[in-house]
Amino acid sequence: MKTHRGVVYSRNGGAAASQPLAVSAALEILKAGGSFIDAGIALSAVISVVEPGASQLGGDAFLITHHAKTKENLAFNGSGEAGHSATRDKFTDKFDHHGYRSATVPGTVAAWFAAHERYGKLPIEQILAPAIRYAEFGFPASRDFVLRIQGLLKLFPEVTFFADMGIHTSLAIGGVVIQKDLANTLKLIAQNGRDGFYKGEVADKIVSGTDGWFNHEDLANHVTRVEAPLTANYRGYSVHGQPPPTQGMILLEELLLVEDNDLAKLSEAERIHLMVEAKKIGFMDRNEIIADPEFVPVDTQRILSQEHIAMRRKQINPDKAYNGPEGDTKEGSDTTYFIVADAEGNAVSWIQSVFHGFGSAFVPKGTGVLLNNRATGFSLDENSPNLIEPGKRPAHTLNAWTVTNPDGSLAYVGGTPGANIQVQTNFQLIVALIDLGMSVQEACEAARWQHLIGDSSDYETGAGKLQIESRVSAEVIDELKAKGHDVMLLPEYGHGSAVQLLKILDNGTQAWGSDVRVDGQAAGI
Repeated sequence: MKTHRGVVYSRNGGAAASQPLAVSAALEILKAGGSFIDAGIALSAVISVVEPGASQLGGDAFLITHHAKTKENLAFNGSGEAGHSATRDKFTDKFDHHGYRSATVPGTVAAWFAAHERYGKLPIEQILAPAIRYAEFGFPASRDFVLRIQGLLKLFPEVTFFADMGIHTSLAIGGVVIQKDLANTLKLIAQNGRDGFYKGEVADKIVSGTDGWFNHEDLANHVTRVEAPLTANYRGYSVHGQPPPTQGMILLEELLLVEDNDLAKLSEAERIHLMVEAKKIGFMDRNEIIADPEFVPVDTQRILSQEHIAMRRKQINPDKAYNGPEGDTKEGSDTTYFIVADAEGNAVSWIQSVFHGFGSAFVPKGTGVLLNNRATGFSLDENSPNLIEPGKRPAHTLNAWTVTNPDGSLAYVGGTPGANIQVQTNFQLIVALIDLGMSVQEACEAARWQHLIGDSSDYETGAGKLQIESRVSAEVIDELKAKGHDVMLLPEYGHGSAVQLLKILDNGTQAWGSDVRVDGQAAGI
């Protein structure tokens, strides 16, 4: 397969992300002797400055880490809880889409420190220096940066928060963006650590700016959950994903549902059909159980059990597509995904988000911090396990993954943004790498499908359109239509993903791939 970019090979670490300035920051920290987590935090902070439409300090982060020496894999849940004011009776029949009532406690900054405590080497002041530099002295706006602003204003012309960020809405491509308040917030974090955000001046401004919707206890009591990842065996590899309240379980279930088939021997239409049907089952099971496990039981082991998988496999008709009922619940879609690895072979699969584009469209004055609108991911249904409650975390679409070899060493790291497209894309990536033998760049660029009921953020029920990039042959499209799929053609590279991939070769060399569907790059040392 001919690709537009070559695989990047390195021995001493590297990074892959959707924003070149953020990749450069990660390399800067690696070259200074920083660990994979030091460089990951630097990348996370810079991308929060230069790509705020997708992720920012006021958002959430989820990490899967692999430590090469100990072969330890950990899942970091850096999502925030609903504040003390967020009770069911505060809302009528729907959530506020914008404004501080749509937010949960920001979790990204706490995730930095939870990861740094375990794997950090350099001081946080040095790690945050690139982000502070870009916020204080400016960076040139990319085409994507400008288009995101224009796109939001077209949908919501009434929003005014850009002024509170110091961003001019008339900004042209290449124009310099300076965010003085955000620079000051980053400096306070660099000087005072975690407390520089969750206590003190910044916390005071968040509490007062939200009219007490969040109080100091909401912020100070926030905790990053660190636990073992969900793991499933696939073709002898161990695939590690995010535990609830994320929907990482879908990826593992999808893989298990198709493992009894030799996917490489199936025709392209047969393989797509089988995988799409597995996707539908994964989302149906997700809808049944996903919630915050600290509030309600979430039995992922039952879903991933041999008995359940065997039962669900019988429900897949190889000749006919299942088309379920309609749904109308919205979930979020704007996210950033990246990978960092160091010379020691440690790596992090990192995804962070403010949920919908520019999150809550609300910035507590004087902070430069754009709050998420993650609370809209809760349910207002009294019978839902995902019912909003103070201190509870909503169901998440965010998921990152790693794959390890039978001996526990690292094999692959990968992921993408894209809301409900994420687990569908990650499914296709792992199959492309393990079953079809593609290189990381081939897997990044290969034609992809997405099955959606509407937008990528709608509640998936099994109904909807099978959207496929038009590079797929007409014969395959016709076969899929004959099986009952409602097929819609996308532009040649119009799939809603932005993949980054890493493979560790047998000799320890790192092979990096980065999606041509998005700005950004993979780079090594």
